[in-house]
Amino acid sequence: MSARPSPTTALPEALRAAHQSSGGGTIAPMDSSNTRRDATRLKLFEAAVTLIAEQGFSSTTVDEIAERAGVAKGTVYYNFASKNVLFEELLRHGIEMLATSLQAAAEEVADGGGTRIDALDAMIRAGLDFISRYPALTQLYVAELWRTNRAWQSTLMVVRERAITVVEDVLREAVAREELSEEIDIPLTASALFGMVLVAALDWQSYQPDRSLDDVHAALSRLLQGRISGRPSQ
Repeated sequence: MSARPSPTTALPEALRAAHQSSGGGTIAPMDSSNTRRDATRLKLFEAAVTLIAEQGFSSTTVDEIAERAGVAKGTVYYNFASKNVLFEELLRHGIEMLATSLQAAAEEVADGGGTRIDALDAMIRAGLDFISRYPALTQLYVAELWRTNRAWQSTLMVVRERAITVVEDVLREAVAREELSEEIDIPLTASALFGMVLVAALDWQSYQPDRSLDDVHAALSRLLQGRISGRPSQ
């Protein structure tokens, strides 16, 4: 079984990719000052996601984030107005990464002539792979879903909608192609699939870490094929 990259080493590179892709179009070359600022923000993201996963948002201080990132406390406030703003941006970047990976998986299947059910299956695997690479980020997201009194609740709803919409689009295409019944509740089914992957992946990472990605994917694939498409997996 191949070693998984640690979230603290893999996260900055992935956040960089998400940051560059979030604006769309061609990315103009950055000058050295912008490059340094982006590098600093990425260090702060890395420090924040690790600390908050370890000890919770409320218990994590700006001083600790600065110390873990190896910067002065004032640098945190120079890049982010507050700890809340830093966390909101972290959520935005992280879920954008996940949504992009799900969309890419579905598009790859479409390009290969696969069905929309096959695309959903590929998205399940992509979601499992993402969570195995960034478990701390996923733990934060899942934990915050249940806290409705946070200042960033509206941001959380927006980023959740971004990820769910990717799944809904594929379900709608499946209904249009008569791969699924038109009676299917698309919003609820999309949420159920998304939640299934999140919870199963976190359970795998926390309580069944010896199981392989292929093993976990196969189990969820059987649920997809049998319960949603109405046909057994091959």
